[in-house]
Amino acid sequence: MIEFVNVSKVYKTGTHALNNFNLRVDRGEFVFVVGPSGAGKSTFIKLLMREEKPTSGAIYVNGQDIVKLKRRKVPYFRRTLGVVFQDFRLIPNMNVYDNVAFALRVTNVPGREIRNRVPYILGLVGLAGKARSLPEHLSGGEQQRVALARALVNNPSLLIADEPTGNIDPDLSFEIVDLLSEINKCGTTIVMVTHEHDLVREFNHRVITIDEGMVVSDDRGNGGYYLE
Repeated sequence: MIEFVNVSKVYKTGTHALNNFNLRVDRGEFVFVVGPSGAGKSTFIKLLMREEKPTSGAIYVNGQDIVKLKRRKVPYFRRTLGVVFQDFRLIPNMNVYDNVAFALRVTNVPGREIRNRVPYILGLVGLAGKARSLPEHLSGGEQQRVALARALVNNPSLLIADEPTGNIDPDLSFEIVDLLSEINKCGTTIVMVTHEHDLVREFNHRVITIDEGMVVSDDRGNGGYYLE
């Protein structure tokens, strides 16, 4: 599903964000990405979403070399991804239903399919009763579930979660990762960047630790991974 081959990224400021970075994530895996601040986690996500291009190396997502992707094709590539951010990024004047439906409308999905798909996804994330609520009337955990529903509504094969529990309470953080784990069991590949080590310990998923722009440990048994 994902392969980084000898990837390096040097910004114009001279910052070496990634250094000969190599990583492979197979289809259907759930991977936590951890590491200290400034380790290169954000650059890894930006490269994975093709927001940035590497200085050198190759990046493959679902068999496609995204480094060589033409600029006009980048939006179409991103539509194959589901992405959840720390700050939810909901549209404040749209209710829950329309926030999720928006992801389908921008890709010209027929109205009948939207009316079928959105309620199903809202039910999946436990928000069937909140379809007409505005984001301001939801808790932080509920807002993150809306963001998750929006990321899932296009049925992506890869879900990228960038600190998805950073703005919600610890108890709700567990619920979000538990939900992501259930989604993963259905076949969706999940890459989750996090700094919450209690969550990483709780869930038995692969743990990749990045430091100084390199993979310093790759623990498939959730044992003694590197701590900040």
